[in-house]
Amino acid sequence: MSNYLRTTAATTAIAIISLIALLPFYIMTIMGTYQNEDLFQKIVLIPGNYLLENLKTVADSRFDLVYLNSLIVSIASTLLSVFVSAFAGFAFAKHEFKYKRKIFAGVLLTMMIPGQLGLVAFVIEMRSLGLSGTLLPLILPWMANAFGVFWMTQFIRGAVPTEVLESARMDGCSDIGVFFRIVLAFIFPAITTLSLLVFLWSWNNYLLPLIMINKPELFTIPLGINSLGTAYRTDLAAQILGLTLGTLPVLILFAVGSKSFIRGLTAGSVKG
Repeated sequence: MSNYLRTTAATTAIAIISLIALLPFYIMTIMGTYQNEDLFQKIVLIPGNYLLENLKTVADSRFDLVYLNSLIVSIASTLLSVFVSAFAGFAFAKHEFKYKRKIFAGVLLTMMIPGQLGLVAFVIEMRSLGLSGTLLPLILPWMANAFGVFWMTQFIRGAVPTEVLESARMDGCSDIGVFFRIVLAFIFPAITTLSLLVFLWSWNNYLLPLIMINKPELFTIPLGINSLGTAYRTDLAAQILGLTLGTLPVLILFAVGSKSFIRGLTAGSVKG
């Protein structure tokens, strides 16, 4: 088989797989253009004529405020998680201190405990601190992202040469300076990957906002979508349209950062 035929076959296969992967999003978008009752009568594959009414339903629910809340929570969570995880990963990967292995084992141990087990204690803690009824309970937990610490530790250990760090220290650079001037340049793919993951997890988080948020003006995307409709009627079509609108930022982020995301997943496994 010639190179041209192999390239054509690979391109065709990738195109088919891409279409299959995009099909659910296409169907979800199309379903948002129909009336609620129409969704139970037939399989919809072409756009309907109820888009404006569904958009009005979504807009009347103050979806712009819901969007803003989710952006605040997700961006703040991402920044805090990446910052703390990178610093902790640098310490675990390139520094020696007492009980280092035991502390790192403790971090890994928290990854094995389901987060739902600590919800009651977390709610009590937030109430005792007077943070209930705010967005902070949705942001602060990401400062203790065990996966982020593990991810950064492994990446820095394999991707950042110790010799470069020692040379910088010999030139009089402090540890903070080494981190910001040297380490960050090496771990940019890891930062991009972790940022995308944390943003996605925070954006789609439903359980914690459901427990901690009881004010409609503080609802995030999942709660805002769930609240669409009335006390007597669940408007599935409007909810699906809201879900489509809520998915767009994630799709845009992954489309823009896909190369860095893939590079971050693979670069840390190559030593040196």
